[in-house]
Amino acid sequence: MASDNASSVTEFILAGLTDELELQIPLFFLFLGFYMVTVVGNLGLITLIGLNSHLHIPMYFFLFNLSFIDVSYSTTLTPKMLMGFVTKRNIISYAGCMTQFFFFCFFVFSESYILSAMAYDRYVAICKPLLYTVTMSPQVCSLLLLGVYGMGVFGAVSHMGNIMFMTFCADNFVNHYMCDIIPLLELSCNSSYINLLVVFIVVTIGIGVPIVTIFISYGFILSSILHISSTEGRSKAFSTCSSHIIVVSLFFGSGAFMYLKPPSILPLDQGKVSSIFYTAVVPMFNPLIYSLRNKDVKVALKKTLGRKFFS
Repeated sequence: MASDNASSVTEFILAGLTDELELQIPLFFLFLGFYMVTVVGNLGLITLIGLNSHLHIPMYFFLFNLSFIDVSYSTTLTPKMLMGFVTKRNIISYAGCMTQFFFFCFFVFSESYILSAMAYDRYVAICKPLLYTVTMSPQVCSLLLLGVYGMGVFGAVSHMGNIMFMTFCADNFVNHYMCDIIPLLELSCNSSYINLLVVFIVVTIGIGVPIVTIFISYGFILSSILHISSTEGRSKAFSTCSSHIIVVSLFFGSGAFMYLKPPSILPLDQGKVSSIFYTAVVPMFNPLIYSLRNKDVKVALKKTLGRKFFS
């Protein structure tokens, strides 16, 4: 079946974000700005964590990987999206479309699970501080990270397997700025409710399981914080978690809005707007939220910049 797909449709035309001509150039510069902030912010955070030994602790080990995932999946999608604003027909080959879709799935699933690993890390730090170094040992962190990228592979392979059983006939106009499962399902001439069910199950595993993990972690954290007698201790614990809560709400909120609803309820054009949040806005905000609200990162930045100026 997969060979039929490749022979019947050799390329797709991406609709882009909007067909309003006067918006193309302003949107090009807006998303170019977003992309530059994303790359500089995330690579900056990766460099900071790498250079400062006092940041070599589990919380920043996961943050390092979150930044890597963010810059990678932004790079998977944004350059092609930018091309759509400046070219008349934004064409992507069948192989290019499948490659983009595979890496998009891999990084989005990895992001979901790295956020739940970070929630677990905060749970151990606040609820079991005396056992923290034992519970979050380098071996445990490595296993958690293996699980994160393992779920990334699971998400990508499951969605790709689903697409491989679809046939694309004459129509090759993808109503999106990227190759994503919902517009490809709409385009396929043999997709059925089974394909849609597979999407729903895979996305539920990708979004549902991490959300449950995060909610349980924060339930325990909240009850632990309320038992802290000193106001200073309470506010310190809250500030440690607030950055994470903001990131989680932005990412999962926009993701669930796009995928976990019947297609009839939300037109694809509105879905495109919600997907901007987790493809362009969240990767840009993550380093800003974590660095601006984090004393350790600010100290590391001052030290690193100080070192540069004095050397």
